[in-house]
Amino acid sequence: MSSNLKIASWNINSVRARLAIVEKFLVEEQPDLLCLQETKVCDQDFPRGFFHRLGYEHLILCGQRMHHGVAILSKIRMHEDDRFDWQANGEARHIGVRLDCGIRIENVYVPAGGDVPDRNHNPKFGQKLDFLERMTRWSEQCDRPTILVGDFNVAPLECDVWSHKQLLNVVSHTPVEVEALTKLQESKDWTDLARHFHPAPGRLFTWWSYRSPDWTKNDRGRRLDHMWATKDVAELAVDHHVYELIRGWTRPSDHVPLVTEFAV
Repeated sequence: MSSNLKIASWNINSVRARLAIVEKFLVEEQPDLLCLQETKVCDQDFPRGFFHRLGYEHLILCGQRMHHGVAILSKIRMHEDDRFDWQANGEARHIGVRLDCGIRIENVYVPAGGDVPDRNHNPKFGQKLDFLERMTRWSEQCDRPTILVGDFNVAPLECDVWSHKQLLNVVSHTPVEVEALTKLQESKDWTDLARHFHPAPGRLFTWWSYRSPDWTKNDRGRRLDHMWATKDVAELAVDHHVYELIRGWTRPSDHVPLVTEFAV
């Protein structure tokens, strides 16, 4: 472990399909913990040996096939893993751990919400809003130093998308989703670490659609992935960056990793 605590979060969009770029990232960045979302693998099929060989001996998994599954992989000990069913349907979208230093890490994968931003015509959108509401109720009771990471599937600020005007009615940037995420953030006065280190209105994206023929030329990105911290932990943060170049590697995820370093 380095003198500081380095935590990475990444929607990997199928961990077994991305092992080559995962290894390259871990070797180059050397995070102490890696929080993954959308692993798309049951626990018994998770590539444990691969991560063990890279020094990540501690694995806590909450796996599922299809478009779900979260995991936390660590070089240091972890305890008290929790799994909250904020989706209220058994989908594997959360896992939480406590580190020896007393900090909790909550890794979450908020549902995308479908294509139509109307809960009356699209049940998936309603589930997403309800998910965020349940998270907010949990957040209100959060009383420990905590880092909340993951794919929130909401780009909250106007500068968090390539075109605020064109995406106002597109799921992930609609006013109702932004309001729900804002309520979550205000419920515990969470520090948005990305915007703490890279203030708005600076460009900051974490996701680019596979449908774009040239993601660098069009740069139609959105900031869907986040790393928040309670104030006591945010005061320990010394660096935060988005590992954007991974989007151009071979067989990339449509998301890129976030990395924050803490002096603990």
